[in-house]
Amino acid sequence: MDSNVCQVYEDEIQSLKEEIKLLAEKYEDSQQESTFFSDEEILMSIKSLQRELRGESEGHESASDLKAQLESLETHFSFLMKLTGIQFTSHLKKTLEKTRNKTVRKHRLSGNCCSLSFQLEFQLLEMQNKANVSAAITDLSIILEPRGNADLDKFVSSSEQHGSLLTFFRSLSSYAEWYEHRRCTFLHFKEKYPDIVTLPEGLLGDYILLRSPKTSGFELMVVWKIHIDEEGRTTPVLDLLTKVSKQVLEQKMATIENAPARFRSMLLLVGIEEAIENLVSVFGSER
Repeated sequence: MDSNVCQVYEDEIQSLKEEIKLLAEKYEDSQQESTFFSDEEILMSIKSLQRELRGESEGHESASDLKAQLESLETHFSFLMKLTGIQFTSHLKKTLEKTRNKTVRKHRLSGNCCSLSFQLEFQLLEMQNKANVSAAITDLSIILEPRGNADLDKFVSSSEQHGSLLTFFRSLSSYAEWYEHRRCTFLHFKEKYPDIVTLPEGLLGDYILLRSPKTSGFELMVVWKIHIDEEGRTTPVLDLLTKVSKQVLEQKMATIENAPARFRSMLLLVGIEEAIENLVSVFGSER
């Protein structure tokens, strides 16, 4: 391509960048708060812009490059939503301070990750000099529902203390995946074995009870906790507890004493769902 033509395109691109920057600054000055659009609205806007580029900018190499970038962004955006399970439902932004080299904005986010909902507030400090642009998060506050997990509360407090927003979202995705997996597993066994399986704390609890339909005073508790450390590493922790009457204990002493150890061995051999399935099957056939 002729160098003069390339220069013309570069000048046009630079002019567009400057115009976009001016419009963004004008918008921020006139409107301090903005609403975060839904995922579907964002994708529709991207597709609309793609159609405009195809209709109004054919034959321009810079427009073709922009189109390819937008398509790539659309693909990555959709992939990240499916991969992480994180969806934002609202976003409020307010500029607290703005100078030539410094901008401070307050952000408020809400959304959900699988069956967990969250709300965030933080301040974003942006500093700009000739070499680069730096950004730092301060005053991070996190509300995560439902509550009740002491490990999760400690992790949230650690994230707030260090302003670790990226670590929070990455670990939230992993924790929420296990949380949803546990909920679905409990629901499956409750529906499949309604006469044996009970959920004293509902689907969001961390244990299920197996009550023998044939032997009174014989119960097993499958405890499934989700441990998350302050660095955000998530680990499922399962165990089996027994509750039996004195009469049943005397009759089945060896079987009951060995049940927790056998259950833990089954977890390692066949996994969570199959271990619980085998336990329920054997428990239901006990006489």
